[in-house]
Order: sequence, then C-alpha cells, then structure tokens
Amino acid sequence: MCTAATYKTKDFYFGRTLDYEISYGDEIVITPRSYPIRFRNGVETNAHNAIIGMACIMDNFPLYYDAVNEKGLAMAGLNFVGNAHYYDSINGKDNVAQFELILWILAQCDSVKQARQKLKKINITKEQFRPELPAAQLHWMIADKNETIVVESMSSGLKIWDNPVGVLTNNPPFDKQMFNLNNYIGLSPRDPQNNFSDKLNLDMYSRGMGALGLPGDLSSQSRFVRVAFVKMNSVSGDSENESVSQFFHILGSVDQQRGCDYVNGDKLEITIYTSCCNADKGIYYYTTYDNHQITAVDMHREDLDSSKLIQYPAIKGERIYFQN
Repeated sequence: MCTAATYKTKDFYFGRTLDYEISYGDEIVITPRSYPIRFRNGVETNAHNAIIGMACIMDNFPLYYDAVNEKGLAMAGLNFVGNAHYYDSINGKDNVAQFELILWILAQCDSVKQARQKLKKINITKEQFRPELPAAQLHWMIADKNETIVVESMSSGLKIWDNPVGVLTNNPPFDKQMFNLNNYIGLSPRDPQNNFSDKLNLDMYSRGMGALGLPGDLSSQSRFVRVAFVKMNSVSGDSENESVSQFFHILGSVDQQRGCDYVNGDKLEITIYTSCCNADKGIYYYTTYDNHQITAVDMHREDLDSSKLIQYPAIKGERIYFQN
C-alpha cells in the first residue's frame, strides 16, 4: 500500500510513501542523458531526459518506483491490485511493459501535456521483466507544476483521469476515490459550529474538532481522504527547508508503523521509505523507516551527460543528533 502527493510553494514538489512488507534493494538512481535504454518494444535510445528517483536495478535496467526528470515531470507507480489489467501487444500501438512505463514517459516527455499525447498511443502490456517476477499490478500518478493526472490500465481500457487534489493511494479506482471525498464535505481545519440543533447547548471541548470524522485507519481509501485533507489545508513558508519539511509532514499523516498491518500471515507492512523531490531543482529527498533524518541527492551535482547509471544506496540506519 502506498500514498503519493504533490505540493507547491515557490517550487513544485512530488513524492510518495512506499508501504510494503519487503524491500528489493531500493537505491536512489540517476539515469543520465546518455545512458543506453532498450525498451521491450525494440526502441533504443541514448539521448533522453536525465532522471532521478528511487529504483531497483536489475540487469542494468532501473525499475523506478517514483522519479522526476530534469524538465520537472514526475511520476510514481502505486499498487492497484485486483483492478490493474494489462494486454498482449497490439499492432499500431506503442507497446510498453508495465515495469518500464515510468522510464518510457520520463525519458521522452517534458510535461504532463506531452505525456497525455504519448498515452494516446500506448498499450500497457503484461510482459514480465523476468519469468519469475509477476507483473506488478499498478496505477500511476504523473504531475508537473501545472497539472496532475492518474493513469489506470483496466479491463475496460486505459483511463486517464484529471487529478485536481494531487493525491493517489491504491484501491478503488481513482474516480471512486474522488467521489468518496463528498462524504467528508463537512470537515474543516477551523472550529466547528453547532449545526446539530439550536435547542442544545453543545460544547467544543477540544481543539481540532472541525476535522472530527477524518478517517485514521490504514486502508487506501482512508489514506486518500486523510492526505487530501492535510495537503489541501497545508500552510508553510516557501523556502526550501520549510517546503520540504511540510511535505514530509503531509505524508507523515499516513505513516505505517510496524505491527499495525499483518499481511500474508505473519509479515508486517511498514513505510519502507518516504520521498519528496523538488521537481524544479532535481533534488531527491527521502527518509527510511529506521532513518528519520532527511537525506538528499541532487542530480545536478552529477555528470548528467554520462553513459553510466549513478547509484546511492538508501541510508536505513537511524541517525540521532546529540545536543550535549
């Protein structure tokens, strides 16, 4: 289970939580402009946008979970189990396997507008990266500083939804997630008024009662509502530190603690990492479950014309600052 969000102050920010029971060796990976990429449909390129994000590298191929390119276009894939549906190759379409979709879009597109045009010709295929690796059931959020969309490949076809809230979790499909927000129209960050009855003298006995009814469980639909509420009401300064700090607080509202969600018997799902990328500056910030200190990798401090992948293993051990 995962949650992705956008945030805009002076700059544009994009990030996600990755909640799962196991890690596949996550690394911050920079794909430079000249790194040779060969897609399964036969397209090859060594002249493309530079990309930074969290990925697992297999067979020299960066399998990105979330990433942003040097033009400020960002994308993340989130679990969509039970609703995702992929297809066999179709003549006349751009056949792209689900595991390479993030790389396909970010390597070629500079904006959501351009991504929309690419998606008109795309067919997301069920081809597996390796025979022993089942195709992950995903849907995707794509965003730049101007707009956000959600892409869902289902049995009814490829759906592209406008996303005015800039948030995505897992199930159900995005249109149903958005409709569910209507059930929370009465939530407010301000003190509530007594609309129950003018015949009763009801007291506001605590602060924060305007948000009474905001769901607090770990289900994907509840996380969507909670992050949407926190994000849409967030206030911060527009400096880099203030913006990044606030973004981590937004996603921190759905942080998943070890012991609260058992899956597959005795395995425990946790928030393996949380990311925040300044899409304008190409700086990838992250924390991990056991390392709450924010760590950053700046793609522009690297040689973006290189032909080799640049890798930084995620720092997972807790770092505690002693003041005395």
